[in-house]
Amino acid sequence: MKRQVDREQKKVEDWKKEEKVILSIKNLMFKERLVKKLMERYVRSYEIEEVVSKNIVKLKLLDSMRIYPVVNIS
Repeated sequence: MKRQVDREQKKVEDWKKEEKVILSIKNLMFKERLVKKLMERYVRSYEIEEVVSKNIVKLKLLDSMRIYPVVNIS
């Protein structure tokens, strides 16, 4: 059983402070844009402020973005 689970898991990269990552808008809600099909898939790149765990980081977001800065990396 463990062997099957390990086979499906992805290898996690080691993230470092001040690296840049691209933020996906897949699970974000926007009031301004009504047509999801015509929206961009990613927002611009943001710098990592702090590495919380292997797959969770805190980003330096703009003040105008009203989302929580701690995100899951996938």
